[in-house]
Amino acid sequence: MEKVLMKGNEAIAEAAIQAGCNYFFGYPITPQNEIPAYMAKKLPKIGGVFLQAESEVSAINMVYGAAGTGARVMTSSSSPGISLKQEGISYIAGAALPCVIVNIVRGGPGLGGIQPAQSDYFQSVKGGGHGDYHLIVYAPSTLQEMVSLTMEAFDVADIYRNPVMILGDGMLGQMMEPVEFTKPPKRELPEKTWATTGCDGSRKPNVINSLYIDPEELEREVNKTYKKYELIKERETRYEEYNCEEADIIVVAYGTTARIVKSVIEMAREKGINVGLIRPITIWPFPYAPIDKYANKKHVKSFLTVEMSMGQMVEDVRLGVNGKKDVKFYGRTGGMVPTPDGILAEIIKYVEEV
Repeated sequence: MEKVLMKGNEAIAEAAIQAGCNYFFGYPITPQNEIPAYMAKKLPKIGGVFLQAESEVSAINMVYGAAGTGARVMTSSSSPGISLKQEGISYIAGAALPCVIVNIVRGGPGLGGIQPAQSDYFQSVKGGGHGDYHLIVYAPSTLQEMVSLTMEAFDVADIYRNPVMILGDGMLGQMMEPVEFTKPPKRELPEKTWATTGCDGSRKPNVINSLYIDPEELEREVNKTYKKYELIKERETRYEEYNCEEADIIVVAYGTTARIVKSVIEMAREKGINVGLIRPITIWPFPYAPIDKYANKKHVKSFLTVEMSMGQMVEDVRLGVNGKKDVKFYGRTGGMVPTPDGILAEIIKYVEEV
């Protein structure tokens, strides 16, 4: 299959279409605007529906409605827009509906700026909206991963009846790389017997709902959902290990930042410092196992978490290390991107401390 040079946002949109997404509801916000623009151009040509809602709140509730029919549906936004969608996302999770939500993160808080950031980590993996629930969250680091993980996200959403988020950032959304649109490995997808597609009197009507007045009934539903989450943790946790076997320092980074760290590893090697990388591909479920594994290795002196934030994923890294080794943090925020020289300087400083 030939590779095509595409911008990241457009690659996500095309991947969604090829994965069978026929419905898109959204509202414009920088730096993800190429996604709705692409969908607006392409979906009507294949019999799909694109609708620019009057607000992000309306858009996510349209997603709720379409997902309830069993259709493959997606929305996209950037940080403040995702905040506005949180109530609807909680409703979708509570009603156990599959959909894909894309967040191309910009700096914050508030309106912040339009430059890339990773400061929506807490919002993405710790719930974001009200109640006990989780999204499955993919954090691609290349445009090819943006394609493959977007395609996979629709299958995973259907398998577990759970919303899935693709968490990118403004840099991934705006850069261009060659990509190919290869279908993900075929997975057994359940029949959508729950969908509200009409029953014509032949069966009892399906009802999509997240309201349970009886607290005991609601607790049973939440407990059932958390059993599903345990299954997701067991089956869907994904990560990459890079140069970790003999590393003195393990860097944990995801997305764009992980790309930068791979360059730093080569720079550190030239100075005689052995650095490894653990890159979470799913940030929920979070890959605690490889972090625990290397926390127990004698050759690993410490961990360094690098993020485009003030330090959010570092809390999960510390949980994985569980006090066995020191965990340092280095971050830039507000749309500033960590430089290879800046990360290397931190690594050298920590090596000298040890």
